[in-house]
Amino acid sequence: MLERIIGHFGASIETKMLSAEELPAYIEQAGQVMVQSLLSGGKILSCGNGGSAGDSQHFSSELLNRFERERPSLPAIALTTDSSTVTSIANDYSYNEVFSKQIRALGNPGDVLLAISTSGNSANVIQAIQAAHEREMTVVALTGKNGGGMASLLTADDVEIRVPSDITARIQEVHLLVIHCLCDFIDCALFGEE
Repeated sequence: MLERIIGHFGASIETKMLSAEELPAYIEQAGQVMVQSLLSGGKILSCGNGGSAGDSQHFSSELLNRFERERPSLPAIALTTDSSTVTSIANDYSYNEVFSKQIRALGNPGDVLLAISTSGNSANVIQAIQAAHEREMTVVALTGKNGGGMASLLTADDVEIRVPSDITARIQEVHLLVIHCLCDFIDCALFGEE
């Protein structure tokens, strides 16, 4: 088991090294999209399922509260946190609509949707992207594997950050690092480098 544990560290490091070669330009582009939205009075909505729901909440908490420095709160909403809203939509309509209905109510032109799915095939995240486009929002998609159905929905204004891995755990590990890179980018762009 010890060798297996060490192997997980090695696989994580390898995936992060590959990601370091492939993803920085996309992360920078996504950061610029988010900063522009915030500077224009917009907000960032985020969504995902399971571990990706946790990532969406992690991201919004870093913006609403603080990342690594004291600064004003920034407008971000995780669409995964209101259990009454999520369960009523799932019960009355469909689980596939739990995010899209919220986006149609809360999203405005110029806002950004951070859509997270390791496979890129989560039906409710796909519907969230469609709703975001209807609301004239830009989408930043965190995916893995081959990008799934999410990749085919993205427009020239959207940004996909696709982790070069087929293993869910490795994709999630890089998604967390990407989220921290985005938080740092936003803070530095809005409040200067420390």
